[in-house]
Amino acid sequence: MPHDHPHGPSIDPERLARYQNLATAVSELLIEKSVISSTEMDVAIKKMEGRGPALGARMVARAWSDPAYKTSLLSDGSAAAEQLKIPVDGTRLIVVENTKEVHNLIVCTLCSCYPRNILGLPPRWYKSKPYRARAVKEPRNILKEFGTIIPNTVTIRVHDSTADMRYMVLPARPLNTKNWDEEMLAKLVTRDSMIGVTTALDAYE
Repeated sequence: MPHDHPHGPSIDPERLARYQNLATAVSELLIEKSVISSTEMDVAIKKMEGRGPALGARMVARAWSDPAYKTSLLSDGSAAAEQLKIPVDGTRLIVVENTKEVHNLIVCTLCSCYPRNILGLPPRWYKSKPYRARAVKEPRNILKEFGTIIPNTVTIRVHDSTADMRYMVLPARPLNTKNWDEEMLAKLVTRDSMIGVTTALDAYE
């Protein structure tokens, strides 16, 4: 697929190390000037690192249960997140739905743009060069490596995230969950299913 939106330039290891040293220096200065304490900084870092996909799973479960919310989610993901008091910090969130005809896969080809507020930290493989390249060129093969076999009758669409625009997949609701409540449904939703590399085993049966 064409890459028709701007990204920042790729960062080489030496340049990244300089940025990391600069971040450390700024952090130490903020602590020295009593702008923030080391304890507060540690808490903030642990909170960020501890974020998981629970907020995204909550959005998916609500969409599976509430047709009106699903319509809102697919129309404006950011607004739908805020309906559930989930902050998106100004990022445009686009939610794409898996159906019997279409399976969606998310990637960021030149960096690792990712909806961290909703899905937590990105997995290591999402940031790797092989995934970023192959997801576009051979998405069906990538999915097979995750154990996800998509029938040839199903179209695979690859969506490329950017610095100010993030994608999230609304997985197909598993069968035999008609009377399940949102809490039960949320337990079926994984980070990988919201990236699109996995899906419910019965989604296309």
